[in-house]
Amino acid sequence: MASVISLRYHAVSIGAVFLALAVGVVLGASGVSDRLLSAVAARADDLGGQVQTLTAQRDALAAAQRSADEFARRTGPAAVRGLLQGRTVALVTVGADPADRDAVRALLGPSGASIGGEIALTDAVGDPARADQLRELTSQLLPTGAQLPAASDTGSLVGGLLSGVLLKSSGQVTPEQADAVLTGLMSSGFVTPGERPRPADLVLVLTGGAVPGIDGADAAAVTARLAAQLDRAGGGAVLAGRTGSADATGPVGVARADPNVTASLSTVDDVQTGAGQVSAVLALREQLDGRAGRYGTATTAADGAAPAA
Repeated sequence: MASVISLRYHAVSIGAVFLALAVGVVLGASGVSDRLLSAVAARADDLGGQVQTLTAQRDALAAAQRSADEFARRTGPAAVRGLLQGRTVALVTVGADPADRDAVRALLGPSGASIGGEIALTDAVGDPARADQLRELTSQLLPTGAQLPAASDTGSLVGGLLSGVLLKSSGQVTPEQADAVLTGLMSSGFVTPGERPRPADLVLVLTGGAVPGIDGADAAAVTARLAAQLDRAGGGAVLAGRTGSADATGPVGVARADPNVTASLSTVDDVQTGAGQVSAVLALREQLDGRAGRYGTATTAADGAAPAA
């Protein structure tokens, strides 16, 4: 009997020890949990405060940008008034936002320029898978007596082909020849349907931001080289894109990476803003004066926010 009681005593004692340990663990864990929750709550409050501060800063910057855009749009017509009097400007769009195009067109009126027309290129122009087809097509569509640049890249070749259609000073082709060029490019899906533009003194190439995808840099290079060739062939050209266009996979960025291009081609990297739209028109005037610059808000805009009026 004594051994049974002793065994029971030891069992109860062991059970009590485990119960005490369990209670201790629970109580200890509760203390750790409280401290942890307190620390997490404090950190959450701190992060919440930072979020509120950053949100307020973002809203303030957005408001400032809206005010700057409104100011630029209101004063833009006065800033460009008469600068392009008697000149004709042709538009070439490659992935451009229609709102940017319409805003720049509205500014060209007060500048005194007439708009010769617009050629809207499709994304197929920058597709590497269709580069060989486009090279062959430029040779087939080249009007008799015209010459393509001594280059193999599609941007330069398309720029050389379109220069005869767009520019007065590049060896003007007949209306019938221009129609044949545009019809051939349209039927192959490289140009959207539209009217034949009138020959112009200057060309404004409008594009978007950075080109997405693994072939983005190649597509951006096509637009940059096309603009450079149009600049060489005529009285001057401006390449203007949205924020992001000055990145490595953006047309403006590719153009600015080549000093030979930026020596004569003007570039603007924030054409979605009122200031950038005014800059695009001022840059066209700059081209008439035989100068070129890099403008906008990107770090590669080495010549400031806008050309001198």
